Amino acid sequence: MAAGKMAAKKALVTRFAPSPTGLLHLGHGWSAVVAHTIARTAGGRFVLRMEDIDTTRCRPEYVTGILEDLVWLGLDWDGPVLLQSAARAGHDAALQRLGAMGLTYPCFCTRADIAAAAAAPHGVAPVYPGICRGLADGRARAATESHAVRLDVAKASALAGPLWWEDALAGRVAADALAGGDIVLARRDIGVGYALAVVVDDAAAAVTQVVRGRDLFGATHAQRLLQALLGLKPPGYCHHPLLLAADGRRLAKRDRAETLQSLRLRGVDGLALAARLRAEPLTGDDRHLLLA
Repeated sequence: MAAGKMAAKKALVTRFAPSPTGLLHLGHGWSAVVAHTIARTAGGRFVLRMEDIDTTRCRPEYVTGILEDLVWLGLDWDGPVLLQSAARAGHDAALQRLGAMGLTYPCFCTRADIAAAAAAPHGVAPVYPGICRGLADGRARAATESHAVRLDVAKASALAGPLWWEDALAGRVAADALAGGDIVLARRDIGVGYALAVVVDDAAAAVTQVVRGRDLFGATHAQRLLQALLGLKPPGYCHHPLLLAADGRRLAKRDRAETLQSLRLRGVDGLALAARLRAEPLTGDDRHLLLA
């Protein structure tokens, strides 16, 4: 019995999967520390993956910076660093499988087209209103015109039936993929997109617990649907609160949030910072972390 329990503990796998489109900030550091701590406490594995499929924005120097930041925080990982760009064959196979099931369609809309057709509050990304769904000439146009590939979420949800996921903080959550509209599975500029790639990659790495900020909670609905359609075992989730900037905004690369690299270069003790992050409660509201 003891050996069985030990084997079960060792089966736990978490991951940290940053996109090397910029340097890490404190919020990234918190997710990495939490995922690492959960794995190590359970005697499991901690996997590091670079989400580098967006070749228009990813840079080798950001990969180097991310690795330096994690070492500075005292975090190690199991196995080689995984590159999402190296798994394109699996991504493409999943996309083709969904297409063969009759669940995808080509979309020729620009962002301006979508914004004009879908009403959304200022600053909130509009839900795609299905402009290209059901186009009679969609397949023919796709042979010669640049396009994205979208999932017919209503059709896919009807096929999959009721779904849910287990969240360490929110409990059992009913998946509502319809709320996000017909998500993009492949983009003109980067090929297969994040929503599909992350599902395939997590399954390939045998990830059992996805640790990430609650800003990605909504994305889990569609990802859970994709897992069901592709016959993939769903991981558990832990969507923790966010760290905020001093002005109350959530930390983000686009807002030039202070980076871990800048903290490192000004002499902050990485191991002490990791201990401070490790002690931060995973429940409650988003908060600003005061550093000495």
